[in-house]
Amino acid sequence: MLQYSPAQAGPGEPPIDVVFHALSDANRRAMIDRLLDGPASVSELARPLAISLPAVVQHLHVLEASGVVRSHKLGRVRTCEIEPLALSTAERWISERRAMWEARLDRLGEFLARGTDESEPSTPSKKTGSKGRSK
Repeated sequence: MLQYSPAQAGPGEPPIDVVFHALSDANRRAMIDRLLDGPASVSELARPLAISLPAVVQHLHVLEASGVVRSHKLGRVRTCEIEPLALSTAERWISERRAMWEARLDRLGEFLARGTDESEPSTPSKKTGSKGRSK
């Protein structure tokens, strides 16, 4: 049976599954992209999106629950900002896998290069074909 163990988050970091869930929606990613430029009010985040303000607020709740975004209210305006530590959790997870696959592909490339050098024939070989086959 397949045993799944979620990636371990560092101290103060949200679990990786929660972060990827927050990043899984295009509207939430658009909000994050906007917040990378600096803090913004909820209405500023909602303006370019083709969804209702209550839907934006629901998406912000997901982003806040994941730790990707934090907000504070001053008077009647709620201002949101990015939480870089949460995004670094996803970045680290991806980087670890990228490094592993790059190493594997490098080893495969070396193996294939060695195999090609060793298997090069010294004389050309004839291909045998069966009668009646069209090429």
